[in-house]
Amino acid sequence: MDLKRGTRRTSIPTLVLGLALCLLTALPARALTLLRDPDIENGLRELAFPVLRAAGLNPKRVKILLVNDGKFNAFVLDHNAIFLNYGLILKVDRADVLQAVIAHEAAHIANGHIARRMQNLQSARNAAGLGLALAILAGAAGAGEAAAGIATGTQSSALRSFLSHTRAEESAADRTAASLLRASDIDLQGLVDLHRAFAGQENLSPAAQDPYMRSHPLTRDRLRAAESYLDAAGPQPDTRPETAYWFARIQGKVSAFTRSPKWTQRRATNERHADIRHMRLAIAHHRSQNLGAARREIDRALALRPEDPFYYELKGQILIENRRVGEAVAAYGRAVDLAPTEPLILAGYGRALLASGKPDAALEVLERARARDYRDTRMMRDLAMAYARSGQNGMASLVTAERYALQGRMDDAQIHAKRAIGQLPTGSTGWQRAEDVLIATENAEKRKR
Repeated sequence: MDLKRGTRRTSIPTLVLGLALCLLTALPARALTLLRDPDIENGLRELAFPVLRAAGLNPKRVKILLVNDGKFNAFVLDHNAIFLNYGLILKVDRADVLQAVIAHEAAHIANGHIARRMQNLQSARNAAGLGLALAILAGAAGAGEAAAGIATGTQSSALRSFLSHTRAEESAADRTAASLLRASDIDLQGLVDLHRAFAGQENLSPAAQDPYMRSHPLTRDRLRAAESYLDAAGPQPDTRPETAYWFARIQGKVSAFTRSPKWTQRRATNERHADIRHMRLAIAHHRSQNLGAARREIDRALALRPEDPFYYELKGQILIENRRVGEAVAAYGRAVDLAPTEPLILAGYGRALLASGKPDAALEVLERARARDYRDTRMMRDLAMAYARSGQNGMASLVTAERYALQGRMDDAQIHAKRAIGQLPTGSTGWQRAEDVLIATENAEKRKR
């Protein structure tokens, strides 16, 4: 075995590059994207923490990620992430319903249902070139208002086939989810209401059904079982009032970035949490290109929560997108002071430093972000730019090659990997990482033949 070609802590994990070999063929035009936002992901972590802990899963390793899709759906692809459509966030009306969804998906992981799914990768790949699994596992971020992701092209029919569970698995996941919710002192009414939301969908044609219904087949027996779990457990009083706050904050930010600004302005007045109300209005004004009003509202939110790093991060985003680079650096810097290990905040700070003409400082911050989330392709694009502006063209080519590999653009990854190998010292860590990418792209090319 050639140890230089094995897994190294500084490389993109071999598993990710290996998935490229199994999954990437043609990428159809229709694409799926992720929405990456540190505030939303933090709120989802807060809601998921007790459920994941009850399931025996590490809350620090299992990410809850948001998919840029307005339909009601949730799914898992591997043991490290649960994916929720933003449409699900908008359509549920209580935290316990959202936690029931998370518990159900966590149950699929805990019950070992993912192993069967991994065995189905080949058939899904043959059906539609399932680039989704590599790219969405990459959890990549990109440009956009709410934060955007990478293209992960896949045909919807193949995706449904890949994500579908058997009725037996669904029933088993319901039982486990009920146990997880009870162990977490979360009211099982949320699980019942989740099932009730899909009552009657089985009578609709597949095209008219919600995607969640198609990938999570519902029967009346499952609804009755959920009701029996609730009857046995009894009503559970809310012992964590902060869950309602985090749910309102997640839903408020998602809606502010996905609904029209006028919609947000009309409804924000009904928000019972004052800081969330100001946050929603700040986003609405920002999207309406009213910088003065946006700044006033985010400053009001910060006056209520002066130690909140995510509000400082939002302020930094508003400022940098209005070309107030110096002020954005200060806002992001304060966010980093309050949350020094949050990778998306670090990535934003590095981006602001780069825009302010400080590539060396940006490079240090962006490397810290990469060490905590190597799959953020927007950060990797900025990191490559910082390397280039610092005169390290070999490292710029390396990071660009890794970014393209994570996006499934293997031909482009190969070009930049070869360029990096030619520029970096032979045997160095960077050279070895470029070798990893090159080997993966060459193997992917062989599989196409």
